[in-house]
Amino acid sequence: MSVADRRLALVPTPAPTAATPVPPSTSLVRRARKIDRILAETYPDARCELDFDNAFELLVVTVLSAQTTDRRVNAVRPTLFAAYPDPATMAAADREALETIIGPLGFFRAKTEALLKLSAALVERFDGQVPGRLDDLVSLPGVGRKTANVVLGNAFDVPGITVDTHFGRLVRRFDWTDETDPVKAEHAVGALFPKRDWTMLSHHVIWHGRRCCHAKKPACGACPVAGLCPAFGEGPTDPEAAAKLLKTQGPA
Repeated sequence: MSVADRRLALVPTPAPTAATPVPPSTSLVRRARKIDRILAETYPDARCELDFDNAFELLVVTVLSAQTTDRRVNAVRPTLFAAYPDPATMAAADREALETIIGPLGFFRAKTEALLKLSAALVERFDGQVPGRLDDLVSLPGVGRKTANVVLGNAFDVPGITVDTHFGRLVRRFDWTDETDPVKAEHAVGALFPKRDWTMLSHHVIWHGRRCCHAKKPACGACPVAGLCPAFGEGPTDPEAAAKLLKTQGPA
């Protein structure tokens, strides 16, 4: 062995660091994608359940949907946007008038403050237009990655994974990840699927969480992916009992 070879042999091989991503196993990828295919067949109409006509409306209703239901947000939407159809008019809104419209959603004072600041930021920084980039969206007041991904995926056709409470619960039950941090869960699940599938994957999983795989009592015995789910048995496994737990639509 030459002197140079001996010196190279003494150089330690760098150990993998905690930041080095570990590729998911092939079996996990196959199982995850099969679950998604079944959910896509089960919920062919899966989509965002918030009503909207443009990116601004979607951004606003997504912010309003925190700690309430999509159905309640959809109920106030026509009145809200008839009065304030764009960021400029909403930024200039009378606070009490805006509070009156969104009052039925709860936390209306905080939500009114959020909409006023959000609309003002759109006017001042983006010429009244909703930006189509993640970094720009999360820089807006009250907008996190979840809201940004909803807007990107459904208003701009930019793939994104929406980690809401339903999505986080189900991907842990499916054993796709054990991450409880939404951002870490987003990246872990994203590694299992082609980027082009991320938005519809989110819809499939969220619809299943709202209709079948409930938080307290999942309808295991009526679940279309029961044979692939490591958490099978957390809810009733009898088909008849489980069928009574199914919902035909999202929460009221």
